[in-house]
Amino acid sequence: MQGCVLLAQRRPEQHLAGMWEFPGGKKQPHETALQALTRELDEELGIKIEPSSCQPLLRVPWIDGGQPLCLDSWRVGRWQGKVRPMENQALQWSHLQEVNPASLIPADRSILQALRLPPCYPITPDQWPTNAAETVFQKIRKTIEQDATLLQLRLPNWPVTAVRDLAARLLPTLHKKQSQLLLNADIAGARQLGVGVHLQAKQLMTLNARPLAWNLPVAASCHNAKQLEQAVHLRADFAPLSPLMATRSPPQATPLGWANFRLLAETASIPIYALGGLGPNQLKIAQQAGAQGVAGISAFW
Repeated sequence: MQGCVLLAQRRPEQHLAGMWEFPGGKKQPHETALQALTRELDEELGIKIEPSSCQPLLRVPWIDGGQPLCLDSWRVGRWQGKVRPMENQALQWSHLQEVNPASLIPADRSILQALRLPPCYPITPDQWPTNAAETVFQKIRKTIEQDATLLQLRLPNWPVTAVRDLAARLLPTLHKKQSQLLLNADIAGARQLGVGVHLQAKQLMTLNARPLAWNLPVAASCHNAKQLEQAVHLRADFAPLSPLMATRSPPQATPLGWANFRLLAETASIPIYALGGLGPNQLKIAQQAGAQGVAGISAFW
C-alpha cells in the first residue's frame, strides 16, 4: 500500500471509542520500545515486523486521563504475514494525505503530521525587492517544481496585498505538485487563499485556539520552552525552533546549540525543525538531535 498508513478504530468499550489511531500498545517494564512494538503488532495485527526496517519517528509526551505518558512512534518498513484484526478492531489503509486529523485520537495527530512533513522547510529571503515580483514568482515556482513540498512565504518589506497576489499566482503550481505554502503571520490571507500560516512568536502567544482548520497547515516560530508549550496548546502542526546557531537576523539572539535544542525538542509533542544558520547539509545531525528536519533561508536559495 504505497503512500498509505494503517489505522485501527478504538472499540466501543475503550476511551475515545470510535476514533482512529495508529496500531500499538503499552511497553512492559522489561522491554525496549522496539521489543514492545514487535510484540504489540504481533498481538494486534498478526504480523512479524523486521526490526532492521524500523526507524524512530516522533516521541509525543502526553497526558491521558491525568496520567502522563510518552508515545514512542516508529516507521515500520517491512513485515511478514497478512494484516488481520486480531482484537476484533476495525482496520483501514488510508492514503497519508487523505487522513482527516480530526478523526484521530488527539495524541496521534502529531504523528500524522510527522509522517506528512518533509525534511526541509525553505523560507523566502527578506531582501527580495518589491519591484521584482515576476522574478520572485518564477524563482519560487521553480523551487516548488523541484519538489519543495513545504515553503514559507515571508516577505516583510512587501505590502500584504502584494504577498497575497503572489501566493494566489502560485496556487496552480502548488496544487499540481501537492505542495503546501504558508504565509508569514497573515491568518486572514491564509483563510482567504486556502493556504497555511506561519505564526510569529509574539503572535503565537496572543492566540487561544488554532487559527485554521485541520486541512490547512499551522506552524509557529518558537525560541523557548514556553512558546513550544503554547504551540502544542494551539495544536500547531509543527514549530521551527531557533536560533540553533548565530545568525545575522537577529544578531543579538543567543544560539541554542544542539544540546539545548535536543532538550527542548524532546519536551514538545509536535514535529520540530531546527532553524538558524542551517541548510540541507546539516539535516542528518538535526535529525539525530530529534528534529523533523531543517528550516532555513539563504542555504535554500
